[in-house]
Amino acid sequence: MKRVVVTGLGVVSPIGQTIPVFWSSLQEGRCGIGPITGIPTERLGVKIAAEIASFRPTDHFEPRRLGMLDRVSQFAVVAAREAVRQSGAPFADGLGERTATIVGSGVGGMSTLDDSFHKLYAENAARVHPFTIPRLMANAPASHITMDLRLTGPTFVIASACASATHAIGQAFQMVRTGMVEAAVAGGAEACITIGGMKGWEAMRVLSNEACRPFSRNRNGLSLGEGAAMLVLESLEAARARGAEILAEIVGCGMSADARDITAPDVGGAARAITGALADAGLAPDDIDYINAHGTGTTANDQTETAAIRKAFGASADRLAVSSSKSMFGHALGAAGALELAATVLALRHGVVPPTINYTDPDPLCDLDYVPNQARQQTIRAALSNSFAFGGLNAVLAVKRFDG
Repeated sequence: MKRVVVTGLGVVSPIGQTIPVFWSSLQEGRCGIGPITGIPTERLGVKIAAEIASFRPTDHFEPRRLGMLDRVSQFAVVAAREAVRQSGAPFADGLGERTATIVGSGVGGMSTLDDSFHKLYAENAARVHPFTIPRLMANAPASHITMDLRLTGPTFVIASACASATHAIGQAFQMVRTGMVEAAVAGGAEACITIGGMKGWEAMRVLSNEACRPFSRNRNGLSLGEGAAMLVLESLEAARARGAEILAEIVGCGMSADARDITAPDVGGAARAITGALADAGLAPDDIDYINAHGTGTTANDQTETAAIRKAFGASADRLAVSSSKSMFGHALGAAGALELAATVLALRHGVVPPTINYTDPDPLCDLDYVPNQARQQTIRAALSNSFAFGGLNAVLAVKRFDG
């Protein structure tokens, strides 16, 4: 088994469209959730989300290419470019043939789907855009990354709702660790802030119209987000051989299914994924200093995740720092795990725990240290990144600080 390290990160997020801005925002506790501007809101009951309002596609793509790219694919490609630039891996020198491209996405080309339905049913159009299917298909983000960066190894998309990106990175980790591939570009992308998407989430009565307050007693729901994050993974041996800067080491992955309910979270399922990640990494509970929580801001999720952490960590849970980055950049569904792992890698590297913002009142059923409102300087030896999805699908990644 090979040791697997992260040598590149790239993000497109509501709090930063590059890694330096993203990290600065995380440390400052900057909130990217606000009034929706990208779609009409007259029919929406909830009019806030974590948009990337300043993203301009023409800054990144030629106009003739944009006809083939849904917003989700645009995000994915831009994040992958940044990750590959930082990594400096020699993909053009033959490595691209031995590199996997694995992307998580929960809903795929939602903007294309929404626009097509509007044309058909509201405008009575006789036809839709000729590239409707290539734009909306779930594998489009991964395919466009391969074409943009000339990566010709194994490529696919994983769809497991809010755990999609974490499953994708976990699969890439396993493929590099076992030697099936030499490197991987992996992460998640989502562009779900559409009228149809918002109405669907409104119907579930889990959206907040105020602020996302994970783990706080007065929390009242999640805020939808969008964006992408990509990581370059490669073996430690290969990274050292070319003198690459190593950002962190991925050491374990745990996965589980609740097999209980399609929407309600389960303590046992979440705890099994956590303990699975620890076992795979060969880490004890006392080795973990920080957990980037799934932390959606809903009543059921936050209580269940707290109980799952306590179940998996026992008495060691009281010494953990736990925070939810969704309080800042919203819930990007299939991309959430990648954005959160990027935040976790940066926290390890810089020795700073990002805060849970908007936290006001302790909840007796959420009784861990949630790093409220202010970032904290702290040495982090190892950390977990949690993702727990509708359908009862759970994935957790374990990462360590790399000290040589």
